[in-house]
Amino acid sequence: MLVNGQRELAYVVNIDWVRPINGADNIELVGIGGWTCIAKIGEFQTGSKAVYFEIDSKLPETDWAEFLAPKHYKVKTMKLSKFGVISQGLALPFSAFGWDENKYIVGTPLTEVLKVKYSVDEDNARKAKVNPDAKINNALARHPKIAKKYGKLIKKNKFFRWVFLALFGHKKVSSWPAGVPKTDEERIENRIWTLEDNLKKWVATEKIDGTSTTFYLKRGKGFNKPVYLVCSRNVVFDTPNKKNYYSDIIGSNVYLEMSEKYNIQDALQKLLDQRPSAEWVAVQAETFGKNIQKRDYGMKDHEIRAFNLRYSDCGRVGTLEMRDTLEPLGIPCVPILSEGMCLPSTIENLREYVHATPSKIDGKIREGIVFRTLDGTDSFKCVDPEFLLKYHQ
Repeated sequence: MLVNGQRELAYVVNIDWVRPINGADNIELVGIGGWTCIAKIGEFQTGSKAVYFEIDSKLPETDWAEFLAPKHYKVKTMKLSKFGVISQGLALPFSAFGWDENKYIVGTPLTEVLKVKYSVDEDNARKAKVNPDAKINNALARHPKIAKKYGKLIKKNKFFRWVFLALFGHKKVSSWPAGVPKTDEERIENRIWTLEDNLKKWVATEKIDGTSTTFYLKRGKGFNKPVYLVCSRNVVFDTPNKKNYYSDIIGSNVYLEMSEKYNIQDALQKLLDQRPSAEWVAVQAETFGKNIQKRDYGMKDHEIRAFNLRYSDCGRVGTLEMRDTLEPLGIPCVPILSEGMCLPSTIENLREYVHATPSKIDGKIREGIVFRTLDGTDSFKCVDPEFLLKYHQ
């Protein structure tokens, strides 16, 4: 569930339905939006409240989560082949926490309250709060001689720290480009009502398993030079050597490499030249390949596929317009699977569609599909549970 653009891993839900599992004596299925979970028989009734933990969650090592210790407290997609069912997420009754469910409303976020984290270290790193020592560390890094001799003293002593920052701490550090949302599509399971409208047309594109990359160019005015930024999902690379999750794994900054490989800054400048009304333009793409994810597409290098094109004067443009605009400039876009489809009426049929054909990149199982309206204003993703069982365990 997305709240203010950020994903919540734990929150209050209603149990939409309860169904038996053929052949199972102790467990049954419960439905939460588009999610299906395994629960103990009699633990829930239709309409009762529960605390739901999304897949990719890691629960704290505490009493109420002790039963997940053998799985390292991680909540993952699980398939019970014996019964032919898939469980995604975890639903627990309020009694597990000693809480009164009447004091909570549906949708209440509980990620921080219950100290739930992501099961993947990269996600925790990119979602972490700002380091309180970031400003002093950056200032010391710009003055290595002082840092080597007095760095520990400056950081430890409040007065010396204040004096040093007053003298040397005013270098402007680039922040996330204003007006450009960070990338995180909502899952169809959390907005199941979307399937009720089977007349609206959607563009379907392949979801690629990689790392989100944002390229941004702001027009220069007067004596101000243009501002060009390259970002991961959460980090702005205002210095070439700035660390990121993949720095040590790959040995270099793959985000800056993609910027150079595809001449992104020149392409963005051409887009601004063609659109005088826009103050800035941004392209958001998936960087994928060797050592990026477990799903490396059999590649020995890295590539990008753009999935968003945004302008300051109109927001995100439609997928078809994005393709027709970017590909002539040498920026490849995500594979388009349908240019105007109507959605099936059930999530089961939607998942069948997502799983039906292989990846356009390498012919193997694809992560999922992103669906977007023709004008680009609305979108969601559907991830193939079989992909999660294969690559995200």
